[in-house]
Amino acid sequence: MNQHRSMTRREVLLAAANTVGVAAMSTFARAREDAATRTIPAVPGRLQVPWRRREKHGDGLRVVEETVEWQASETAVIVCDMWAEHPCKLAEARVAQMAPRMNEILSLARDHGVAIIHAPSSSMKHYDGTAFRERMKSARRSDPPVPIQRWCYLNPKQESPLPIVDDVVRADGAVSGCDDPNPIAHPNHDRHEHPAIKTIGYDGVSDDGQEIFNFLEQEGRKNVVLMGVHTNMCVLGRPFGIRQQKYLGKNVVLCRDLTDALYDPRDKPFVSHARGVELVIEHIETYWCPSILGEALARVIPGSAGPLSAERS
Repeated sequence: MNQHRSMTRREVLLAAANTVGVAAMSTFARAREDAATRTIPAVPGRLQVPWRRREKHGDGLRVVEETVEWQASETAVIVCDMWAEHPCKLAEARVAQMAPRMNEILSLARDHGVAIIHAPSSSMKHYDGTAFRERMKSARRSDPPVPIQRWCYLNPKQESPLPIVDDVVRADGAVSGCDDPNPIAHPNHDRHEHPAIKTIGYDGVSDDGQEIFNFLEQEGRKNVVLMGVHTNMCVLGRPFGIRQQKYLGKNVVLCRDLTDALYDPRDKPFVSHARGVELVIEHIETYWCPSILGEALARVIPGSAGPLSAERS
C-alpha cells in the first residue's frame, strides 16, 4: 500500500474546514481573552461626533465639517494638566472656570462607557496607592508601533511653526507665554488635579505615555479625545498628547471648548488671548487632527445603547 498517496478531494476539504475551524476558535479565544483583560465594561452605545478640520484649498485653507460615529466603548478622554494651581495665575483662573464644565462632560461621557484618564503631569506621588493609579500601572503591556517620546517637539516635516510666540520669559523662573502683568516664579505650585474634576469609578491616573498606551490597548480604545491645558504646549507635546497619539495611530481629536493656551498678547501676533487660543486650535486642525466640542461626548445615538424598553418594543 502506498503510504504517500495523494489526499482525496473530500479529505482536502475536511482538512481545510478543520484549519478554518481552529483559526476561528483561536480568534474567538483571543477575543474572549481580550475582553477578559478589560477593566471597563464594553457596553453598547454610539456617539455622534461632529468634528472640524482644515485642508488645503487652492492657495489657502478651507474648513471641513463632518460627522462621524464612534463606539463609546472604543473611546477614551485624556485630561491634560488641569492642575489645582498654575505658575501663571491668569492661566490658573481660566482652568478654574473651565473645570466644572469639564467635570460635567466627563461625568456624562463616563456614564455612556467612555474611558476617562486623568493626566496631571508631575503629580503621580499624590495618587500612588489609589485604585486609579494602580489600574494604569497594572495594565497589560503592549508594544507601541513607534517609540513613545518623553516630549514630542514641533515637527517641521508635519507642521508649520506655531502661529503664536509662546517662548518669551518675562522674569527669572516665570513660565513662558504667561499673560500675567508681572509674571513671577511659582516653583512649588499644587499639581493635584483641580478639585472640581472628580476621579471616580473606572477612571485611571497616569502621566506616563507607555502606561497610557497600555491601558488604551487593553481597553480597546482607538478614539482618543485630548482636553485640558495648554494647547500649544502640553496638549500637543506630552508623551500622551496629540502628536504622540497621532504617531501611535490613534484616532485623536482635540476638544476645542475645553482647552486653553499659554499666550501673552504682548507677543506676536499681538492679538487677544482668546484669539491666540483660536489660532493654536486652527493650527492643530490643519496639521494634526480634527477638533470637537465637549457636548459630542454627552449623549449617544438614541436606540444604540441596547434593547428598547418593553413599552417601546
